[in-house]
Amino acid sequence: MIRLGIEELLTNEAHLIRGKSVGLVSNYTVTDARLKPVIQRLAESETWKLTKLFGPEHGVKNSAKEGEHVDFSLDEETGLPAYSLYGPNKKPTQEMLADLDVLVVDLHDIGSRYYTNMNTLAYCMEACAEAGLPCVVPDRPNPIDGVTREGNILDMDYQSFVGMHKIPNRHGLTMGELALFINARLRKPCDLKVVKMTGWSRHMLLSDTEIPFVPSSPNTTSLHMCLLYPGTCLFEGVNVSLGRGTTHPFEYIGAPFVKAHELTNWFNQQGLPGVVGRPIYFVPTYSQYTGELCEGVALHVTDALALNSVRTGITLLQGVATLYQNDFEFLGLDRPGKPFIDLLAGNNRLRAYVQEGRALDYLEESRDELKTFNADIRDIELYE
Repeated sequence: MIRLGIEELLTNEAHLIRGKSVGLVSNYTVTDARLKPVIQRLAESETWKLTKLFGPEHGVKNSAKEGEHVDFSLDEETGLPAYSLYGPNKKPTQEMLADLDVLVVDLHDIGSRYYTNMNTLAYCMEACAEAGLPCVVPDRPNPIDGVTREGNILDMDYQSFVGMHKIPNRHGLTMGELALFINARLRKPCDLKVVKMTGWSRHMLLSDTEIPFVPSSPNTTSLHMCLLYPGTCLFEGVNVSLGRGTTHPFEYIGAPFVKAHELTNWFNQQGLPGVVGRPIYFVPTYSQYTGELCEGVALHVTDALALNSVRTGITLLQGVATLYQNDFEFLGLDRPGKPFIDLLAGNNRLRAYVQEGRALDYLEESRDELKTFNADIRDIELYE
C-alpha cells in the first residue's frame, strides 16, 4: 500500500509543522489518497495553523486557463488569503512569506520539463532561502513512472518558465526528487525537507497504484494524456492544434491544412512502439483554429511501458512539417525574442533539424546528455 508524502507529513512527520504557522502552495486538485483536498486536511487541524495559501498556474481553484494570470483572492472555503504565483509574481515575495514558520509545497507534476509546477516549486525554494524559512515538500508519484527518461537536457540560454533546469523533456523524477535536484543547484539552497512516500517503486505508473487519477490542470485529462505530453506539447510552438478546446488535448494533433487519413497512415507506417493513430476531425472551442474544422491524428496509447513519448511527438512533428511543408510554420519567428518552440525544446537545434527533415537525428545526438543526467541524479533518487 502506498502512503503519499502528505499522509506521512500529517502523521509520522507532523513534527515538521506542529505548533507552527504554515503557508501552503497547492490547489484543490491536490488530495490525499481518499480524494480529500490537502488544503482542507491542513486547514482542519488544530495541531498547526494554516494561515496562507499560494496558487501555482491555474490558481488555488485550478480553474484558470493555461497562461492566464490569476489575481489575489480570499479562499471562500477556508477564509484564508490566496496569493497568486502566476500573476505579477511567480516567486513569493518576502512580504507574502512574513509571519510564516514553514512553507509546505504540495503540487502535482506529470513527469515533463514543460509542466510549470516544478518551476513554482523552484521559485518557492529560492524565496525560502532568502527568508530563512524551512520548505517542506510532501512527495507524490511521477504518474508516468520514475525510470523512463527521454529527450535532451535544457540549454540554459533557453531558460524560461516552461524550462528552468537542466533536465530532459521526460525526467523520470518525483516532485520530491526534483526539489532535491534543484535545491542542490541553487546559488543559495534552502532548508529543505522532502517527506518520502512509502510503498512506491520507480517502475510504477499511476495506474499500478491504488491512487485515483485526478486531473491536475484543466487540460490534464487522463493518464494517457500525461504519457503523450512530453512529446506532443512541442506542438505548442507550431501552427498545428494539439487539441486544446477539445475533450482530448495533447492526444489530438491536427490543422485545417492537414489530411486526416494521409497523416494517420504516414504516422502508423513509422512503427512506433506503444501507440497507434486513427484519423480524427475536430473543431477547437478555443486556442488555435477556434471554430474551424481541423483534420489530423488521434493518438492512442496501446502499451504505456513501450511508449517513447518524446520520440512519438518529434516523429509526428517531422511528419506534419514534411507532408505539409507549404503550410507548416514555427510560431513567433517574426517577433523579438526566442520562438516558443526553442523554449520548449530547450535549444534551437530541434527547429533546425525539423527544417532539414532529420528530427530523429536530434534524439540520437541527445543520448549522451541523458547518460550524464542519469549519472547526476543517482544520489538524489529516493526510491528503488
